[in-house]
Amino acid sequence: MNSFDFHNPTRIVFGEGKIAQLDALVPSNARVMVLFGGESARSTGTLGEVTAALGKRDIHEFSGIEPNPSFETLMRAVTRVRDEKIDFLLAVGGGSVIDGTKFVAAAALFEGDEWDILLQGGNNIAKALPFGAVLTLPATGSEMNQGAVVTRKSLRIKLPFHSPYVFPKFSILDPTKTFTLPPRQVANGVVDAFVHVMEQYLTYPAQAPVQDRFSEGLLQTLIEIGPQCLAEPENYQVRASLMWTATMALNGLIGSGVPQDWATHMLGHELTALHNLDHAQTLAIVLPSMLRERKAAKQAKLVQYAERVWNMTEGSAEQKADAAIDKTQAFFESMGVKTHLVDYQLGEEHIDELIDGLKKNGMNKLGENGDVTPDMCRRVLQRSLR
Repeated sequence: MNSFDFHNPTRIVFGEGKIAQLDALVPSNARVMVLFGGESARSTGTLGEVTAALGKRDIHEFSGIEPNPSFETLMRAVTRVRDEKIDFLLAVGGGSVIDGTKFVAAAALFEGDEWDILLQGGNNIAKALPFGAVLTLPATGSEMNQGAVVTRKSLRIKLPFHSPYVFPKFSILDPTKTFTLPPRQVANGVVDAFVHVMEQYLTYPAQAPVQDRFSEGLLQTLIEIGPQCLAEPENYQVRASLMWTATMALNGLIGSGVPQDWATHMLGHELTALHNLDHAQTLAIVLPSMLRERKAAKQAKLVQYAERVWNMTEGSAEQKADAAIDKTQAFFESMGVKTHLVDYQLGEEHIDELIDGLKKNGMNKLGENGDVTPDMCRRVLQRSLR
């Protein structure tokens, strides 16, 4: 196990009806901006609950944060935060809204060109406005981590950033807020959380049995509850399990002291930036082919994954590795998330632009060993065609 420094300051308030606790969680004299996506936050009643819980505080609203939050939209929010002297932000939504709020929190106090936050991966953030979150879509884990991803539409670039200054002060997780989600968003959330775990788990053996067992438990939970989430949309216990699993998948715990990959995510970001695919759709396209392309380097962990997560006991190491990848791809398909480029009307003719995007963003040495090159990513995409 590698040395590590793990600290997560985000307070989690979990359960039905917990939005009422906003009154105790947000400073009583705060000038609050509530950030959200579309009108579903209002039509489902969640925004009304939030406003009621905030009581007599000075409340401002900013709507329209996209599923892949754009730099352009978020900069409009930054301008309002500065003009209206907002001193506390509250994200109401899923990972995209929370990611966007993290950027607004940092950019509002940033001295210089705000785009530099993305270009430098957040390393230049020195302070940020405090903020909290009300989670309505479990998927990204953004409610309990220090990372975010933002797209600059005008440049067709999607970049991540990280900073300890953008941990949420608190996040409220009420599973009932997921009951009205469309099946597509629920399925995306399951796939997103699954791949988050895989990026931290399926690398090479690191003598970290605690992290491995945590990861395997999270993966088995998603395999078990994924179909239930679609079949029983108002099953509180199932939705509670999904919400907590997605949070645990990327709050830093299972990634502490172990090598991490993230090549699938970086290639997936190019698919989103250039073709506006859902984040989870890109992961479902890339991961199975990425594992097949890198099967030899990952074989030890693939066999462990096959045996412990999919309960495979027969066959050679190579057969187990192949079968585990097939099972993974079939699981994504069973959730209704397609796994081939042709499923999204993309073909061979789109690959050059995707690889050029990787190169332009400096993504030349990806993966846990830094050996995932643009040429390898080209082969991954070719495997993913159909």
